[in-house]
Amino acid sequence: MRLTYTVVLLPEREGGYVVEVPALPGCVTYGETLTEALLMAEDAIQGYVAVLQEDGDLPPRERKGITVNLGRKREAILRKVTVTVEAAKVA
Repeated sequence: MRLTYTVVLLPEREGGYVVEVPALPGCVTYGETLTEALLMAEDAIQGYVAVLQEDGDLPPRERKGITVNLGRKREAILRKVTVTVEAAKVA
């Protein structure tokens, strides 16, 4: 099954990107480059969904509207990330 989620990449002043997945609360990772950050996002999403499935929960669908809290940051990059996970129903 393929799942697609929007990820928020927040550039760090020192370099690298913090990555958040708004549809998956607490799903956060980091990458030194944009490419690495997107790969880490895929891995984080797959791990998050795997834990949900182990617990008998369904992976959530992404809502139409996305809210991003930038805090003190002035910019963010939004990207769609699609991952393949073991077949399961989606909430």
